[in-house]
Formats: sequence, C-alpha cells, structure tokens
Amino acid sequence: MAKTQYFGTGRRKSSVARVRLLPGTGKVTINKKSLEDYMPTELLRNEVLRPFSVAGCEGKFDVVALVNGGGFTGQAGALRHGISRALVEADADAYKAQLKAAGFLTRDPRMKERQKYGLKKARKASQYSKR
Repeated sequence: MAKTQYFGTGRRKSSVARVRLLPGTGKVTINKKSLEDYMPTELLRNEVLRPFSVAGCEGKFDVVALVNGGGFTGQAGALRHGISRALVEADADAYKAQLKAAGFLTRDPRMKERQKYGLKKARKASQYSKR
C-alpha cells in the first residue's frame, strides 16, 4: 500500500529545496541528516519549522528534504517555502489562508546582483581621486 506523500519545491536566492511531507511525528531529515545536525543555529531551525506552527500542525508530518545551493540562510528560507507549499498540497482549505497571510507562499525574489565590469563588486567602485 502506498503511503500518502505531499511534495513541494522551495527556492530562495540560489538555494533549491525539494520537500516531501509524510504523515508522522514531526521528524525532520535534510540531506539524510537530522535538522539539529544540518542547521547550525537555533534561529535557522525555528525558521524551517515556522510553517507548522503558523498552520497549527506541529508533530503531524515528517519532513524529508533534499537541499542544494547557497548558504545556510538561503537553504532555511527554501525549506520554509517548500514545506509551506507541501502543506497547501496536503490540505489547502485548512492551511492556505494562514500560510499566505504569514507570507510563506510567496517566493522571495531578492537575488545577488551581478558584478559589473570596471567595478570591484556589483556596486563597489574604487575610490575617486581628483589627482
């Protein structure tokens, strides 16, 4: 018998998270590691789990996620986005309104600006000197 699974893809900066939700006890696995082992700080761990607290379904789903690209902060945002999308797929009537009001279903469009020629970084130029 096939288990019920819900999928969601989250993106943030250059990070991509492929999230799978399974009915369970609230166990979170990211790249075959537990959440505590993968995310270095408590702040990022809370950010990943916030969709569950906003939707009021803590401990109802297990999360299995594959994340690549970017740093820890971008990956945490991508996980939050993917978990939110998977929760909406699980039960749109129950969770969509709260998650949308919290802003978790909107992809954050901010990206790193490209480096321009003649400059050191995207906007940083060398100091101007009159002589």
